[in-house]
Amino acid sequence: MKIVVLDGYTANPGDISWESWNELAEVTVYDRTAPSQLLERAKDADALLTNKVIISRETMQHLPSLKYIGVLATGYNVVDIPAAHELGITVTNIPAYSTNSVAQMVFAHLLNITQQVAAHSADVVAGRWRDCEDFCFRKCSLLELDGMSIGIVGFGNTGSATARIAHSFGMRVFAFSTKPQDQLPDYVSKVDSLNQLFSICDVVSLHCPLTDSTRHLVNAARLKLMKPTAIVINTGRGPLVNDQDLANALNSGQIYAAGIDVLTQEPPRDGNPLIGARNCFITPHIAWATDAARKRLMQIALDNVRAFVAGKAMNVV
Repeated sequence: MKIVVLDGYTANPGDISWESWNELAEVTVYDRTAPSQLLERAKDADALLTNKVIISRETMQHLPSLKYIGVLATGYNVVDIPAAHELGITVTNIPAYSTNSVAQMVFAHLLNITQQVAAHSADVVAGRWRDCEDFCFRKCSLLELDGMSIGIVGFGNTGSATARIAHSFGMRVFAFSTKPQDQLPDYVSKVDSLNQLFSICDVVSLHCPLTDSTRHLVNAARLKLMKPTAIVINTGRGPLVNDQDLANALNSGQIYAAGIDVLTQEPPRDGNPLIGARNCFITPHIAWATDAARKRLMQIALDNVRAFVAGKAMNVV
């Protein structure tokens, strides 16, 4: 069996061994693959592993040996799934490997915003605490999470983990979810609509998949419903947010702040209105990428291939 890894660098830049893979099959690992390189590199492969390299119907039709595609992520929109099914190609993904890491990033952003950690640290380096007449230097209001309300959009694995952490901070937790109230923890209150969630919550955190109905769910109309002290957190998918609408709301003071780990275009080569927007804190799509999460991802990916070879494919999409 020949396995070709098309873009292995982000999941494994070299700190995780591929040795176990070589025991299973002949493995060729590329850090990155440009569209123009795809067919040449994949031409003899029985199995492809991809993170962000797009595998289209046309590509699959040009690869007669291809039997398996392993997506090195939870989302699998990079593969034409209907075409794969028609062509008899098994596609798998990596579910739930980064749940705790993503929930942790929600609170990394939220704590940075409420305590202004990065800003105060920078001021210490700049000498402002040294030059202060008092024993402490405080440049702005600091906010306490206890008693705040957080609205969670989507109550899957990461939404649930985020709710659990929020509850431990003493936050009041609301959710917009397809799950009925009796399937939610007793500390979570279900709301009837997104508009209700946005209007009552101090913090809104996004944990839903990107679909036609969720694209730009954060938009000018909903931002107008929010409190001027409200905070938006997006560790889900970039297009859940209308970037310009959120930037406008931040710059005008309509809402207080945003913590963002994902953007509509990644990397943001053509610029993005959120970069440099008032009180907008952006991390470069790293919520999933803790060492622990990447090791889980690599192990599940290997287990997926082993299961496929054994005729017992798992995590099939």
